[in-house]
Amino acid sequence: MSDETLHFDVLIVGAGLSGIGAAVHLQQRCPDRTYAVLEGRERLGGTWDLFRYPGIRSDSDMHTLGYSFRPWTNAKAIADGADILAYIRDTAAEHGVDQHIRYQHRVERARWSSDDARWTVDVRDLASDTVRTFTCTFLFACAGYYDYDEGYTPEFKGIERFKGRVVHPQRWTPDIAWEGKRVVIIGSGATAITLLPSLAERAAHVTMLQRSPTYIMNLPARDRVANALRGALPPDLAYAVTRWKNITVGQAFYAYCRRFPAHAKRTLVGLVRREVGGHSDVSNFVPTYNPWDQRLCVVPDGDLFACIRDGRASVVTDHIETFTETGIRLRSGATLDADLVVTATGLKLKFLGGIALEVDGRTIEPAECLSYKGMMLSDVPNLALAIGYTNASWTLKCDLTCEYVCRVLNTLRDRGFRKVVPHNDDPSVQPAPLLDFTAGYVLRAIERFPKQGSRAPWKLYQNYALDRAALRHAKLDDGALRFSR
Repeated sequence: MSDETLHFDVLIVGAGLSGIGAAVHLQQRCPDRTYAVLEGRERLGGTWDLFRYPGIRSDSDMHTLGYSFRPWTNAKAIADGADILAYIRDTAAEHGVDQHIRYQHRVERARWSSDDARWTVDVRDLASDTVRTFTCTFLFACAGYYDYDEGYTPEFKGIERFKGRVVHPQRWTPDIAWEGKRVVIIGSGATAITLLPSLAERAAHVTMLQRSPTYIMNLPARDRVANALRGALPPDLAYAVTRWKNITVGQAFYAYCRRFPAHAKRTLVGLVRREVGGHSDVSNFVPTYNPWDQRLCVVPDGDLFACIRDGRASVVTDHIETFTETGIRLRSGATLDADLVVTATGLKLKFLGGIALEVDGRTIEPAECLSYKGMMLSDVPNLALAIGYTNASWTLKCDLTCEYVCRVLNTLRDRGFRKVVPHNDDPSVQPAPLLDFTAGYVLRAIERFPKQGSRAPWKLYQNYALDRAALRHAKLDDGALRFSR
């Protein structure tokens, strides 16, 4: 790429799991389009390069978290972070996408001009701390919705008195020592549940301190059916069959939990009771909410429960009264001694990676927009974003979004259009929060996100089968998506 060539047909923001996938889809389905991938960090991989804490892994199986176009061939379906990162890197290299990435290029602002039918994008080159200007016909934001700069840590009384070390998992560094130390993990989500077994291997003891429990489910790290099919069928076919098996099972289980929440709760708690036996009070694993009001956490091969059974770890449900010099005093009056405290207290959300948007000089407030099919914004032209599912693997929705974007791009070219924009003129469509999810990290930020509507195509279904029909097969001219010259 020449540094002088700063106009592209498509600019992709983000070189993580969805950004690399978007670039491959674009190359395969729109090979005549020029593109660049702008990545603010020094390396590709997104979330899977950012998080470096011990034991980082996916809690989605890689046969659905993997790309539709590239089979996952590792024997472990619930994969370690390093293997997922290698998969993303290999995909980028295999398809030549890595040659299109501009690292340390952070997008700060994007301005649409209807007169020119293009975006002007202000990009900070972090290596030189200068702002460069790119232009593009179509902007595809694949930056997810996490804030990569910092995670969420609530204010803890007395934390300045603590003589040990406090670290957020998003800021984990190689110099953090836990061997032979007393460790307290604050939190009960996927990060805490992932950290505990890894830290317990070498720590004196690990305590997971939670305000309220999370639903936890034990699953095998290896998918026996997938591994058997891989030995009997061609790789692409084995992957496709396994992918559909896991999609079907996942959607069926989600539907069961939502339709019969009381029965699902008894089932999930009963499975945990069998795992922990008398080694932990089962009330530590009985949430106050219904299954899938928040994301269900997966424990591969029961590693967390094994740590509890052999005494290397424990779970405490209580509230923090204050930090002390040697640990944490709880509201109940009990104390937890600690040398290291890990605040697995959640993430911060940041829509569009913090990009400021303007359309013909008008500042766009995302919270005032409706989300079209979960991938475009009302009255914002030639812009798409990749956001995955909350109740299934992220990539399932992102793959469908990429296919749809390519359909839109080819329609623009074939019919001589220059502009495509979703617009709602149906007064009966009522706005609702974009994510119907009670997780703390969502509730803290959802008011700053776009809204979904009460009916299609503005409603977010969180359902792969419905989205597959709506994004892969439904006609583009649906009355809401408008093309013009």
